[in-house]
Amino acid sequence: MSNKRVVLIVVDALRFDTACTHMGFMQHLVERDAGARYEVRSEVPSLSRPLYETILTGTPPIIHGVTSNATVRLSNQTSLFHLVKSNGKTTAAAAYYWVSELYNHAPFNHFTDRIQLDTDLPIKDGLFYFEDHYPDSHLFAEAAWLLDNKNPDFLYIHPMNVDDDGHKFTADSKGYRNRVLAVDAILSMFIPKCLEQGYEVIVTADHGMTSDGNHGGNTIEDRHVPMFVLSDKVKPGINEGIVSQLQVAPLVCQLLEIEPSGEMVPLLLNGVRN
Repeated sequence: MSNKRVVLIVVDALRFDTACTHMGFMQHLVERDAGARYEVRSEVPSLSRPLYETILTGTPPIIHGVTSNATVRLSNQTSLFHLVKSNGKTTAAAAYYWVSELYNHAPFNHFTDRIQLDTDLPIKDGLFYFEDHYPDSHLFAEAAWLLDNKNPDFLYIHPMNVDDDGHKFTADSKGYRNRVLAVDAILSMFIPKCLEQGYEVIVTADHGMTSDGNHGGNTIEDRHVPMFVLSDKVKPGINEGIVSQLQVAPLVCQLLEIEPSGEMVPLLLNGVRN
């Protein structure tokens, strides 16, 4: 069995252009040949719950059926959590409660589902929050605890403050841009920890944010998000062109050295080494 391990970080509502202009640490990694950067176009509708499912199953909403944020049920697809578990590897998540509703329990019970440890569910160890303003700093501290105490083969991390400030102040605001700066600062401390522990790291987003303080539509602002990849299997540098969000799940499988599900599209990313 492969000993490859992956951390997948999905920064909710992180626009591609703002990531390029305000994520100084992530750009430093790219400039110093320590990481690759891609421009990803999300599926539509560019809403959170449908795109969590898309990222984690590699299928579009027309296939997985989670077409709105009001669709509250367990996934009917084979997610990355399912695949990792079936390959004898371990999973963990520090994430918004909708992720628990997709893969562990639906609906979410605020009193019993906040902390889920040592389960036999697709997400073996989960720490879930349910307030959009829950501090990203606290979430990454919880993710660090999972790394140190549970040593998962696949860790999913999902901070919400960029989305929260985008809705409050719009994407064309110092509040939104400063929040992107803040999450980049957290990543500058957290990612080295991941790399020291032997993890490969992907940082991406579900959707973007508009100057109206919303998302869900078909504009570049709604749909175009970054993907940074730190792996010896991916050639560093800036990759030109637009990548489908459906490529994220098979990329995770490639880095973990596990077979993707039959529903995932083939991995066609430039710069991926066999």
